[in-house]
Parts: sequence; C-alpha cells; structure tokens
Amino acid sequence: MMRQYELVERVQAYNPNTDEALLNKAYVYAMQKHGTQKRASGDPYFAHPLEVAAILTDLKLDDASIAVALLHDTIEDTDATRAEIDQLFGPEIGAIVDGLTKIDRLQLVTREEAQAENLRKLLLAISADVRVLLVKLADRLHNMRTLDFMPENKRKRIATETMDIYAPLAGRMGMQDMRQELEDLAFRVLQPDHYQAITDRLGEMKSEFADTIKTIKTELSEKLKGDGIDARVSARVKSPWSIFTKIERKQIALEQLSDMIGFRVIVPTVADCYKALGIVHTNWKVVPGRFKDYISVPKHNDYRSIHTTIVGVGRQRAELQIRTEEMHRIAELGIAAHALYKEGATDIHKIENESKAFVWLRSTISHLTAGSSTEDFLEYTKLELFQDQVFCFT
Repeated sequence: MMRQYELVERVQAYNPNTDEALLNKAYVYAMQKHGTQKRASGDPYFAHPLEVAAILTDLKLDDASIAVALLHDTIEDTDATRAEIDQLFGPEIGAIVDGLTKIDRLQLVTREEAQAENLRKLLLAISADVRVLLVKLADRLHNMRTLDFMPENKRKRIATETMDIYAPLAGRMGMQDMRQELEDLAFRVLQPDHYQAITDRLGEMKSEFADTIKTIKTELSEKLKGDGIDARVSARVKSPWSIFTKIERKQIALEQLSDMIGFRVIVPTVADCYKALGIVHTNWKVVPGRFKDYISVPKHNDYRSIHTTIVGVGRQRAELQIRTEEMHRIAELGIAAHALYKEGATDIHKIENESKAFVWLRSTISHLTAGSSTEDFLEYTKLELFQDQVFCFT
C-alpha cells in the first residue's frame, strides 16, 4: 500500500507547489474513517481510494482532485458527513465528494431506478465540475481491475454498466487510454471466450511479425530523418475489444483481419505532420479509402491526428497515426490534458474555450436531465453516448 510521503512525492513530481498539508490531512482522515473495513479481495478498504489517487497522479491532476480521490467513499461508506468534509477540507472538495456519493438505495424501488437516479446525480455534478468525472472514471477503472474478487452476477452487472456508460464517457472526453482499458476489462468479463481467442492470437502475432514491425519502424524513422523530420515512431497492436468490434462489424474471421498492427509517428509541428504524410505516401503503397485527416477536421472529443494505412514488408498492412506531441497528449489524456485542471481552475467558461468535448457533455447533460422519466433517462443516456451509431425505426 502506498505510504503518505510516496503519494505526496508523486504529486510533487509534476506540481512542485502542491499543498502538502491538504494531501496529508486527506490521507490520514480517509485512513481513519475506513479503519478496519476490508474489500472483497481481503485488502484493507483504504487501498482502493489510494489506488484511485495514484491513477489521478498519472493524469497530473490538481491537489483538490487527489484529495477527493482519497475521500470519495467516506460519505457513502463511513460515518463521515458532507458538513464535516466541508468544514475540514472546504466546500469545493465537499461538493465533488458529494457528487460522487450514491443516493440512498432505500428511497428507490428497483435497481434500474437506483442506477438511473445515481447516474442523473453524477451527471449533474459533472456539469458543475468536470473533476467529478475524472475521479469517477479513475474509481471505476480501479474497481474493474479488481473485479475478479466479486461474485459472478455482480461482475457481469458492473462490466455491462462500464461498457454501456463509463467507457463511452471516457471516449467522449477524449481519454482513449482510459476508454481502451475499461473496454478490455469489461470485454474479458462479458465474453471471456472471445477475449481469450483474440489475446492468444495477438500474442502469436507479436512474435510472428516482430521482424516486420522492426523493419517498418526502422524504415519509417530513416525516411523521415532523411528528409529532416525529427520523428518518434512507435508500434502498437490494437486492443482486443477494438479487434472484436471490427470482426463483428465486417462479419469476417479473426484470421482475415489484416491491419491489427498500428504505428504512431510523433513529430514537432503541424507542418511536419503533412510533410511526413507526403513522405509515407511517396515511399509506400497506400490502401485506398483509409485516409482520414482529423487535424483539419478534429473529432468532437478534441482528437486530432492524420490516419493512413500502408502496405509494408511482406504485404503486411499497417495503420499509421501522424500527430504532434501536443495532439498526442490530448489523444491519450483527453479532457485531463487541459492545463486548467492542473491549476485547480473550474471556471466553466474557460474550460469551454479549451475543450469541445466538455461543451458537448454539458449540453448533453442539460438535455438528458430535463424531466425525462427514470426509465427513459438511462436509455437516452446510452443513446447519447453512442452518438456515432444511427438507429432507424419504422
């Protein structure tokens, strides 16, 4: 379990002006409140808020977010109260912790009603302060990582909710790393046989195509360097869930998938992105219809990159993503990459200037929470999150 000083050091690594006293106070308070509580794994319960805080330090979030991570289950699972949190840590932190606290189940009739009302409360809290969402996603990610200790019916329910709501929310906020891990963890629980078949095949591919990957990577780096572009080239294999959805969508066998390998080319400037694209298209055969320019037309979640697919050594297809360092940071971290949260600023207008994704989220939340019934609310939310799908009704 992470020690107090280790957590402070993790935050200080990216924020030298961290409020050490606040982090220490939140650490001690949460540890005392959770006391001897245990998780399903048998670990002390306090290990969970600590891990959530660690995930948020990877996103380089502000002191208030890290403190909230430590405190996020205290109102729900201990005798702590909102008034006490406000008094000790201030109303800003109290409001975020309250936004993450589920509504008392006793007031609600069914599990679906409870799920819908808790989601409604969460979304309203997110529209007031986006850090509620960042803590919630980190909380869900750690719960998914430790799901094996839960009974099977609970595992399936949590994994379904993750696939329906939290993974798409992470994607809509541009947090691709978070989305991918949530999807793969949920996929492993919901369809273990398919998950195993795909991960086995990916393992074989990595060794089968190790030389091809190395050759393409070296050739790419040398060609770009020869034209004066200082590029960082890395190879990656697509995630199990994205491969599965492609198989389903195209109605093909796993063996027929030809572009499971991808390369990222990270260059210094936007001009270099287009120059690199010219070099790639001049030196390799390009797969028709596979070119997308998300730099000139960014995605709704602020994602910017150029995509193209080439035929490399041994007729192996490889997808290329060409982007700048800043675009890469936003592609990986999404809304968490915007510097405003590092300073703890929560001025909504400033955030809206920074992020199209958050503008979308706020307008969606106001639309969703405007008076729809409990049964409809959950369904509408899922439809909004899967906006890239079109539903056709007679």
